[in-house]
Amino acid sequence: NGKVGMGMGKAGDTSFAIDKALKQAKKRMITVPLTKTNSIPREITVKYASSIVFMKPAPGRGMAAGGSVRTVLDLAGVTDVNAKILSRSKNRFNNAKATLLALSRLA
Repeated sequence: NGKVGMGMGKAGDTSFAIDKALKQAKKRMITVPLTKTNSIPREITVKYASSIVFMKPAPGRGMAAGGSVRTVLDLAGVTDVNAKILSRSKNRFNNAKATLLALSRLA
């Protein structure tokens, strides 16, 4: 619905780690500017650590994205976008953070 957040928690028990991550994600929630076609308003390239993510609007074409970028965009409610991870980084957390950074800079 145009909102997404991300968090990471560490604990001795899995359920406690999930609770910590959920609290952190709720604190870091951002609002994503969506167009009428559930796309992003303009293209953007963002670098976070060693991860580089490129996104551009694709009205009527569906989502073309992979990995953690696709997950973040799905949860944000974006349906029509082309996204590409331009770096060779396999770090899913940094790729997701780069996607969130890109979505926050669209506003």
